[in-house]
Amino acid sequence: MKYLLLVCWDGDRMNDQTEPEPGEEQPDKGFWWVDELSEQGIWQIGDQLAPPRRAQTVRVRGGKTLVTDGPFAETKEAVGGFDLLECSSIEEAVEIAATHPLAAMGAIEVRPLWGNY
Repeated sequence: MKYLLLVCWDGDRMNDQTEPEPGEEQPDKGFWWVDELSEQGIWQIGDQLAPPRRAQTVRVRGGKTLVTDGPFAETKEAVGGFDLLECSSIEEAVEIAATHPLAAMGAIEVRPLWGNY
């Protein structure tokens, strides 16, 4: 079954990060957590997101599209990345989420993909 990890941490710290230029090749960070889970066939895909300052939130109300700058909620923590795992149970996914390096400084929300029971 597939589980999405929403990796959340301090939105202000994310906004303060220097972003790479578009098309600029990024060095291989050799993220040990991803490497280990990939070798086990658990980690499927994931990535860091651009900072919250680059987000736009879209809502449609009464047939009108409303676009606002920023993430969908005003909070100190923001979604900064995601990981998709293939696990045998939500308990296994939670156990793996607890080993995520950013769990110690932020929060990892674990959610099954729709229809995963």
